[in-house]
Amino acid sequence: MKPRTLAPHESMDLHEVLNFKTLCLAKSKLMQGLVFDQELKALMQKDVEQSIQAIQELQSVYESVPFQAPVPESRPEPILNDGGPLQ
Repeated sequence: MKPRTLAPHESMDLHEVLNFKTLCLAKSKLMQGLVFDQELKALMQKDVEQSIQAIQELQSVYESVPFQAPVPESRPEPILNDGGPLQ
């Protein structure tokens, strides 16, 4: 039996959700340092824990993505002042 994979559009949706959850996690962790109300801080900590769990679950689903982009071994050099018409 062939393992189940995601369709390309489902893969993109999953990627977007994973990025969104990661951003939310980072924001919650950052904002915890600015909050002084203990109830709100506890709520934010719960959100962090739930976000970590959700990200782990999404990453396990991500393994069934039918395509992956290869990671280049070297990065392109940035073009700095190439002398062209747009300087």
